[in-house]
Amino acid sequence: MKTATMPALRVQPELRQAAEEILRPGETLSAFVEDSLRRNVAFRRTQQEFIARGLTSRDEAKKTGVYFSSEEVLAELDTLIASAKKEGA
Repeated sequence: MKTATMPALRVQPELRQAAEEILRPGETLSAFVEDSLRRNVAFRRTQQEFIARGLTSRDEAKKTGVYFSSEEVLAELDTLIASAKKEGA
């Protein structure tokens, strides 16, 4: 697959300096920016999927009239956490 370039990024000198100061040994600024871009893309995809699931759940609840209280949801989560801890122990 052919690679592509990203647009030039103009930032304040202080931001560039801050980024350069936290680079790991052997890491380039370009690699840091690429990693940041990849992580942000993954985060936003996850966020979009989460919102889509929530909207689907909302629509399903409206359609069926079946709703769960926050207490019910939290109790179920507590059960799942306890079960996971028990399996991991």
